[in-house]
Amino acid sequence: MEFISQELDDYVCAHTEKEPELLYELNRRTHLEVLQPRMLSGQFQGRVLSMLSHMIRPKNILEIGTYTGYSALCLAEGMQEGGKIVTLDKNEELEDLITEFFERAGLAESIDFRVGNAMEIVPTLEEQFDLVFIDADKRNYGNYYDMVIDRMPSGGYILLDNVLWSGKVVEEVDPNDIDTVELIALNKRLQEDDRVQNVLLPIRDGLTILRKK
Repeated sequence: MEFISQELDDYVCAHTEKEPELLYELNRRTHLEVLQPRMLSGQFQGRVLSMLSHMIRPKNILEIGTYTGYSALCLAEGMQEGGKIVTLDKNEELEDLITEFFERAGLAESIDFRVGNAMEIVPTLEEQFDLVFIDADKRNYGNYYDMVIDRMPSGGYILLDNVLWSGKVVEEVDPNDIDTVELIALNKRLQEDDRVQNVLLPIRDGLTILRKK
């Protein structure tokens, strides 16, 4: 679903900070070499992630769903000196591309990239994260949220991508469409969760920002 016209979208992007050259190259490489490049955050959402990170100034970041590493690099821009990102993805085929760009960004020591099942890895993490970005398999969004919310400090932030799911969240739902069913249920649950302040922004495919009270 296109939430605004292509003309307005072009205008928004033209009046948003350009992505750094390295991210521009990763953007192009992703579109040329990787399946489903629409999953990439891209210039506009990437600059939103960078802006939020600069505002929050996180020390420890957890990202669930690395894809090609674009969003991790955006979040790293606002991270405190000496900070760390743990980013998780199950697709081992992208490991070489991700590692290449993390190294070229000079962040190989600051980004802990792990290939595996986030449902198994997250419970083993000992860090307390003040920023979490969830952008992985939609059917487990609720599980990821439950695993991190009680381990975050007051004032910590959680970002969830794709919460509008191409507009399917307001359409008649096929009960067999597990991803859509899960997102609708989670969006309702977050609205009713008095542990967090929440806002759902219609940025690209929907971005929810949560602040733990």
